[in-house]
Amino acid sequence: MQIPLKKTLEHLAPQWPENLLPAIRCKLKQANVSVVVLDDDPTGTQTVYDVPILTNWTANSLAQEFEKAIPLFYVLTNSRSVPQSAAESLAREIGTNLQEASHRTGRSFAVISRSDSTMRGHFPAEVDALAQALGLEEAVRVIAPFFLEGGRYTINDVHYVREGEFLVPAAETQFAKDAVFGYSNSNLKQWVEEKTQGKVSADSVVSFTLDDIRTGGPERVTEKLLQCNSNDVCVVNAAAYRDLEVFILSLLSAEQSGTKLLCRTAASFVRTRAGLSSHPLLAANQLPLNKNGRGLVIIGSYVPRSSTQLYHLLENTQIKGIEIQVERLCEQTRNTEIERAAAAAEKGLSQNSDVVLFTSRKLITGRNSQSNLAIGNLISDGLVKIVKNISTKPRYILAKGGITSSDIATKALGIKRGWVLGQILPGVPVWQTGHETRFPGMAYIVFPGNVGGPEAITKIVDDLS
Repeated sequence: MQIPLKKTLEHLAPQWPENLLPAIRCKLKQANVSVVVLDDDPTGTQTVYDVPILTNWTANSLAQEFEKAIPLFYVLTNSRSVPQSAAESLAREIGTNLQEASHRTGRSFAVISRSDSTMRGHFPAEVDALAQALGLEEAVRVIAPFFLEGGRYTINDVHYVREGEFLVPAAETQFAKDAVFGYSNSNLKQWVEEKTQGKVSADSVVSFTLDDIRTGGPERVTEKLLQCNSNDVCVVNAAAYRDLEVFILSLLSAEQSGTKLLCRTAASFVRTRAGLSSHPLLAANQLPLNKNGRGLVIIGSYVPRSSTQLYHLLENTQIKGIEIQVERLCEQTRNTEIERAAAAAEKGLSQNSDVVLFTSRKLITGRNSQSNLAIGNLISDGLVKIVKNISTKPRYILAKGGITSSDIATKALGIKRGWVLGQILPGVPVWQTGHETRFPGMAYIVFPGNVGGPEAITKIVDDLS
């Protein structure tokens, strides 16, 4: 049942009156640790700026970041694209390598498991595996999916997705019908019980309510955190960045007192945990654009929001549209379809046209979640091969969808260490590719599948033309 956004927010208690970012920064300076964000797809950089993102996690690569005393960096795991067992193995491997890099350099670190603001991903398996590798089996788990830029609010323990001027419970949206990560509960306490298959009961989940945060403030939230028992699971209500400031300042105080915490969050939490303030959106003249090229847009995401944006783009610009038939990518005609699409894209770019490569909109599903992931990876691999066969350097590349943008970044472009410049639209990050890539120093726009209005991609293409 949807509720009105404006009226709902107006009826909440007033936000905590004090800006707490200076106090958070002070505590971060005292702690002097690196915050490492393990991101299950590349869209998690959608709230930060001027930070590196690694696409590998060897102990040597991690140690290099620690040696530079980098206060915040991302490790792109792309674990949402693999089966649960593989995601667990990834988490254990990265956790082990972090421990080794820390021991080698003497640099302490804190970890955030960043995942989808609409609650899709390998929870709790991925977090439990990470806890095991880091020696945090007894840590309190914190779940905070609030993401302002994408219109995700948690109020009275219910997680909502903004649709127009209304808030819709997350379980009533298309995201909850995900073929791999679907769920039926919008109440986070009940969601935890659902995802843990009853191992953690809804009644045992600790809720940090908006009353705790907005009325009790840091003192009340810190007290409540210190009262948590080992292995407790907590959910954080939030409807504004100030709510996160209150909780994170309290979290840092609790950690100073010896409480072990492991956080599973959306992107807004990361920005506040790093003490970052808001940052202006990037303008075209601030991006490293290839002056002689045209834009290449790649849309693999199939969620309705992505399709709406695609149709708007095709109807309102002169962009050259190249549809990739998904069925052909899954059959013996695969190589022929890849060659056809790559040749058409090459021709469009060489003739000074913006180009959009997009998968056919019919969703193909398998027998179970494992086969659905396999189909998704087969399609994404086809997109990678198409882009690898394009030799003309584009003006920029925009990739739509989590798996799509990750695979294009790592497999098609060869990014090993990118640099997050900021956001071109709310929740839409821009990276600069490294010197090691096929197209060095280029703007790479990572566009989440579940973000933006109908005209969002069109606006970017128009602004960067």
